Amino acid sequence: MAKAGTPKRPTRDEFELEELGNQLVEAKDDGDERALTVWGVAEKVRGRITVLDSRTRLVHVEVDEMTRKIPFLDIMKVSYE
Repeated sequence: MAKAGTPKRPTRDEFELEELGNQLVEAKDDGDERALTVWGVAEKVRGRITVLDSRTRLVHVEVDEMTRKIPFLDIMKVSYE
């Protein structure tokens, strides 16, 4: 049984997830810095997307010369901010 105080991650349909995946691929190919809105993280994560690991479903983001691995399903939005 889930804890009552823990909010659940919003569910999204296949279309939304596919669109998010396309945005991440485009961001990786461009090599530009992007801002990611991540579920459960107060501030946006800003950095360059270096790896999209389909096996582990992790997105590797280079932030200040460190690599941060973010689960794909935790990413809510990709923007240029």
